[in-house]
Amino acid sequence: MNRLGRATLGAAALAVAGTAYSAGVEVRRWTLRQSTLPVLPVGAAPLRILHISDLHMTPNQRSKQRWLAELVDLQPDLVVNTGDNLAHPQSVPAVLRALQPLMTLPGVFVFGNNDYYGPKPKNPVHYLTRTGKKIRGVPLPWADLRAAFAEHGWLDLTNNRRELIVAGRRVAVAGVDDPHLRRDRYQRIVGPADPSADLRLGLTHSPEPRVLDAFAADGYDLVLAGHTHGGQLRLPGYGAIVTNCGLDRSRARGASRWGAHTWLHVSAGVGTSPFAPVRFACPPEASLLTLVARNTGSAVPASAWDAAGVG
Repeated sequence: MNRLGRATLGAAALAVAGTAYSAGVEVRRWTLRQSTLPVLPVGAAPLRILHISDLHMTPNQRSKQRWLAELVDLQPDLVVNTGDNLAHPQSVPAVLRALQPLMTLPGVFVFGNNDYYGPKPKNPVHYLTRTGKKIRGVPLPWADLRAAFAEHGWLDLTNNRRELIVAGRRVAVAGVDDPHLRRDRYQRIVGPADPSADLRLGLTHSPEPRVLDAFAADGYDLVLAGHTHGGQLRLPGYGAIVTNCGLDRSRARGASRWGAHTWLHVSAGVGTSPFAPVRFACPPEASLLTLVARNTGSAVPASAWDAAGVG
């Protein structure tokens, strides 16, 4: 066999191995990512937020359900869910089974495009060309999920503003419906965030710059989002290939500044579409955010560790 033939076979073997790893190992390498963000008033005690997003749950994903349920052991002060919980018309019981322990804690949520509509097979080129065309699947039972969350005390922040007490601190929180489907109605929550609150928190599923700019202009300290899957497929030395929204690739996951006074945290999410069940250099994740006083200093870079192995 000549040199070209050996190189071709080697490349093919590498591609097969990468695909097997992405679909068989990394897609279930459940990971907890931790960050420390200086967003609280000077002298304030730390506040811990568990940020979960993009579960894309199907009924039989037992490993994912077990891992999510075990996150209650972290005992965060607040749970934030930024949407895309569903991936199947019969997924609501599975999502509730996974999140039941966490719903004993204070929580807030907004929904994403795959809470409203099921996934469909898509040409991967669709993500690279960004034509703006949205491909929607069958309607999903999002109203049932919303009712269950509300029954357990989680607050629906869909185009809504609320205030709650978390670990003795006043939190002014506002959220929008999914900007990816252009369901966001920021005009319903527009206006300066309460300057006397200990934390001003914004929620959105898709981190579209127009929404992030609005939150920053209204004085929110921290905005949480999901949707990007961290790029889902990341290249070493390059990072995310796409974000599937208007956000730049460098912010596809983790914490970054948005403007002079606002922090943004984007979760890479826990799941994948059933039609693209792969991840590479981007394990499924939840994020534990420790919020500290602004005089503490700069944010500590996000670190990640495996909270559980392959299930």
